[in-house]
Amino acid sequence: MKVNGFLKDVGGASRVTKARLAAFAGASAIPQGVDPIGDVAREWHPGKLELEVVSIRPVSPTAKTVRFQKVGGGKLPPFYAGQFISLDFVIDGKRISRPYSISSAPFEARQENGFVEITVRKSRGDGFIADYVNDTLQVGDRLMGNMGLGQFYYEPLRDAKHVLALAGGVGITPFASMAKEIAHGTLSMDLTILYGSVDSHDIILKEELEKLQGEHFRIVHVLSGEEPDWQGERGFLTAELIQKYSRADTSYFICGPQAMYRFLREEIKKLPIPARRIRFEVFGQAKDISAFPGYPAQKKDETYTLTVRRGIHEDKIPARASESLVVALERAGIGIDTACRSGECGFCRTKVIAGDYFVCPENDGRRAADKDFGYVHACAAYPLSNMTIKIPIE
Repeated sequence: MKVNGFLKDVGGASRVTKARLAAFAGASAIPQGVDPIGDVAREWHPGKLELEVVSIRPVSPTAKTVRFQKVGGGKLPPFYAGQFISLDFVIDGKRISRPYSISSAPFEARQENGFVEITVRKSRGDGFIADYVNDTLQVGDRLMGNMGLGQFYYEPLRDAKHVLALAGGVGITPFASMAKEIAHGTLSMDLTILYGSVDSHDIILKEELEKLQGEHFRIVHVLSGEEPDWQGERGFLTAELIQKYSRADTSYFICGPQAMYRFLREEIKKLPIPARRIRFEVFGQAKDISAFPGYPAQKKDETYTLTVRRGIHEDKIPARASESLVVALERAGIGIDTACRSGECGFCRTKVIAGDYFVCPENDGRRAADKDFGYVHACAAYPLSNMTIKIPIE
């Protein structure tokens, strides 16, 4: 960058403005009909796409990978390895959205008739959409999806060349996307994955990832279950194990279940790792909101009346204190846009007109001004009284 001097540089804006006005004055009165900047924006952010399930395959005894292609064919929008897709499921006439980290690679989406994949593990009784994907979703089904979302991706201007990924369970999926992109030669980074599992016979994407190992990618399995014949690392992803696989300059990317996040936050404190080198993926809505400090546990079994305003239309629906406003809206069949469902992205930003509520402290991604003026992210806000809210008209 050339520095001309304080006055010249500060005055540069006015010179640019004059040059633009002169260009406008000399331009043709006939519209060109070409919008290259808009074309790029629409390619990268086309909004919701209609997607069709083209294949479903098991990748462990408890997980399946679902492949989608755009209805009508063609390339899918670009995304970074590590980002997620938000999918709309219509079940019993109600639209329910869920975010899933993309487990396929960006280069696979950019091919002619490109595809995008998610990998979903069957739930342990607390995730009916995960069970729907594994048990009910079929080839030929169509869903609406919005992809290329989230901030959990490698950025060379910010992150170290070597990334140590700490993964647990289905949290392997964003790192699978990175590993595939590295193997394809379109992502320049060194990736080591410490992947925690309980059972060696139920490791998600095990064979697929081990085949990708090479100079710039390595996966290390860590088993917490009791298996006498296991020859690899054992236990949990402790500070000692993290230190063992770290290099002099390493960034740490973390994705897994909520219990793993809480454990790792304490383990990382034991190591001399600067905060700028630590990246946590958002982990969805809290499993038990009553466990958080500040939540009045005596109210968790209460049900309140939620008044929902959309323009001049008004509905009154039940809302449980133990479930977020988004869940109450979905149960009532009232549509609201969501993406991350973790309080970060702001897609479900909602105005509170009246009533008391609790915002999950681990998922409070609101701007300071939103806190001052009574806005919440509906996926992270829980009713503590009768409430009135205002949401956009779809």
